[in-house]
Amino acid sequence: MKHWWLLVLLVLLIILFLAFDLGRFLSLETLKSGRDGLQQAYQARPLQTIGLYVGIYIVIAALSLPGAAVMTLAGGAIFGVWVGIPLAVISAGIGATVALWMARYVFREFVQQRFGDRMTAIDAGIQRDGAFYLFTLRLVPVFPFFIINLLMGLTAIPTGTFFWISLLGMLPGTAIYVNAGTQLASIARLSDILSPALIGSFALLAIFPWLARWAVARVRMRRAGNIHGHWTKPIRFDRNLVVIGAGSAGLVTSYLAAATRARVTLIEANRMGGDCLNFGCVPSKTLIRSATFLREARYAKDLGFRGATVDYSFGEVMARVHRIITTIEPHDSVERYTKLGVEVIHGKARITSPWTVEVNGQIISTRAVVIATGSRPAIPPIPGLEQVRYYTSDTIWSLTERPGRLVVLGGGPIGCELAQAFALLDCQVTQVVRSGLLEREDTDAVVLIESALRADGVRLLTQTDAIRCESGIGEQRLIVRHNGKEETIPFDAILCAVGRTANTEGFGLEELGIPNSPKGTIETDAWLQTLYPNIYACGDVAGPYQFTHVAAHQAWYASVNALFGGLKRFKVDYSVIPWTTFTHPEVARVGLSEAEANKRGIKFEMTRYYLKDLDRAITDEAAHGFIKVLSPPDSDRILGATIVSDHASDLLAEFVLAMKHNLGLKKILGTIHTYPTWSEANKYAAGEWRRAHIPYRLLDWVEKYHAWRRG
Repeated sequence: MKHWWLLVLLVLLIILFLAFDLGRFLSLETLKSGRDGLQQAYQARPLQTIGLYVGIYIVIAALSLPGAAVMTLAGGAIFGVWVGIPLAVISAGIGATVALWMARYVFREFVQQRFGDRMTAIDAGIQRDGAFYLFTLRLVPVFPFFIINLLMGLTAIPTGTFFWISLLGMLPGTAIYVNAGTQLASIARLSDILSPALIGSFALLAIFPWLARWAVARVRMRRAGNIHGHWTKPIRFDRNLVVIGAGSAGLVTSYLAAATRARVTLIEANRMGGDCLNFGCVPSKTLIRSATFLREARYAKDLGFRGATVDYSFGEVMARVHRIITTIEPHDSVERYTKLGVEVIHGKARITSPWTVEVNGQIISTRAVVIATGSRPAIPPIPGLEQVRYYTSDTIWSLTERPGRLVVLGGGPIGCELAQAFALLDCQVTQVVRSGLLEREDTDAVVLIESALRADGVRLLTQTDAIRCESGIGEQRLIVRHNGKEETIPFDAILCAVGRTANTEGFGLEELGIPNSPKGTIETDAWLQTLYPNIYACGDVAGPYQFTHVAAHQAWYASVNALFGGLKRFKVDYSVIPWTTFTHPEVARVGLSEAEANKRGIKFEMTRYYLKDLDRAITDEAAHGFIKVLSPPDSDRILGATIVSDHASDLLAEFVLAMKHNLGLKKILGTIHTYPTWSEANKYAAGEWRRAHIPYRLLDWVEKYHAWRRG
């Protein structure tokens, strides 16, 4: 704890306060006996008396010393109601704010280091509802004020918000105490001031902001109904749940609903399996596997062969992509889900009221709706793009002939994966990136990927703007601005991989008044509820992550909350989210990166293990890359892990498990890993952490012990 000296000073002041029994001057008896003298002092020297009162009150509140209640009574006894109330409440507010600062200065960094990931979730809740929490706690005198100050100091609540909400919340109780101070003679003990009935009244008052918030939500919902139509809630429902969209989120949601014996209907307008099966994960990884074989042939000499050539057809490689899709399709088919108990309807769904969905002219009434409509590739607003041959990550799979010159727009995972794969398939690839590659990843990881892309034949242009497209006789061109100069890039095809846009239009959301977030996804709360409590959203259309595995993760919460939310609701847990970019080498990460930790002010130690020392990587001629683990100072708890290597996606799983179940690096080090395997790299990374924390002083004593044993 860096600010331990301040904590020692605070403790020392409190000890001195108790040792000299200074609390005797802040007792009810002392106030009663000295009331007349204090009033005379106020009459004789009003400003000095007020200043002394305010100063003492601030110190007591700031140091969380006993006596704040007596000081509030003194405000009424000395100054009267109209002067005493503002003096007492402002003094208490300033003192509480000073206590907040001290708690934040002394403890927050320590707490952030130890519980950074959990504090992130708490800070998000405070940012959203902190004023409500604080106001509620301040209204009920049962909660000790110094505890509230300490706890709020550990969060990121703004000082201004804390001060003004504290003033507002403390005002009713302060007014009662100050008024009681004007009738000091009738008070025998402090407990006489707050009767059980009065405390109950404060508790009811504390509930008011939450009731108001609920009422506002109901008004918003009713207003949307008045604007867009008056709805009548059905007495009986055809379904327990209607799910719109048969991608990863929709499939898992409907499967879980059927598994709990709910009546569920799944509606899909296009192909079962969604983007991942038909346009995303499955076809891209299939293409990457074929491209990987070509790379292996290129470097056959490294494996002891004089050389290797591969005779292949680009069209046959793309045909394999479609064959793999066809092979996996039964896993997501209508037949399979029908057998599982899900009613599957092919058609365009439209939500016509909070409880009804229309499809193919049929109106289905339902208790709850889950929107899982996914996303689509974003099309950049480049002049002339519509007049040239361009593809997206959805349409690129229609290629049957190799484009000799391919321009890839975008430096995210999709752009990097496909740029590298098509380069290995003997396309002349130019990758145009507005800023930098893989902006979520640390610089050391990005440097390796940039080097790998260039080694595989990709011409990489970062910090480059695409200005316009032109087409002439037999040629298409992209004009870019690179290094301050315009450059012309001729191409046969363009692949747009600049991100994805949530599919929110055309499902009736506009008519119901369901709002979108600033990022274009459907606005949901922590339970995945939209404006209407019985309408949920999950997957790409809800965000905040656009990964297939996150969509499936959200689907559990959406289905359980939609079906059983009246009994128990669950907030979505985003604390441990892994992802991988399937370039060569792969980049896999879970938890914090270095850049994120620095940005959020989280202190950490970094442990790095280079795979050039891993026996299995050496035998596979793949001894490159690293494992990087972040942990709090002097702790083996894992804050985040980044792996850049072959098989990084598989190696990451052990760190995901460890983080999810609070297992530290010592546990990984103490686990037997088969030799020689890639997974040993995780153990060796844990060993690097252990080596950096060797107890040398203890070893000195052990060395002396051994010397003594030798005689």
